[in-house]
Amino acid sequence: MAIFIKKIGFVMNNAELIENFYRAFQSKDYISMQNSYAPDATFSDEVFQNLNGVEAGKMWEMLIKAGKDMELKYQILESKDDTIKARWIAKYTFSKTGRMVINDIKAEFKIKDGKIIRHRDKFDFYKWSRQALGFSGLLLGWTLFLKNKVRATAMSGLKKFIEK
Repeated sequence: MAIFIKKIGFVMNNAELIENFYRAFQSKDYISMQNSYAPDATFSDEVFQNLNGVEAGKMWEMLIKAGKDMELKYQILESKDDTIKARWIAKYTFSKTGRMVINDIKAEFKIKDGKIIRHRDKFDFYKWSRQALGFSGLLLGWTLFLKNKVRATAMSGLKKFIEK
């Protein structure tokens, strides 16, 4: 499905929107990432739950600013009507522990009128926690207790970031 983007003045299909999103991510251009979301969009992953489009954009800004050594690879797996499926792998130093993380993520996007209206990322939280948190991730990463603690800490950090 092709979308006419008046601001840019060319026709962009939904897969190109997501290609541009990930290219912006690779180049740490969080403003372009933010502009990819509709204001009423929703975003969720294993850590950040039920963010709106503005919060999701701020989350990417926060993560990009914290992840100075972040490297990203991606591929579009499927493009069907208004749904795009992708896979991306992020390699970065987790800022709270200084530990290296390689996170393999499956993403699904729903697009409407040239903007992301729903974005869901899925990854293995236990695998992530073992890398990011070390021994405590190994022992407790499979528990809801640790997942909820990480979620609460991440959301608190995002709220503080947005307030600045």
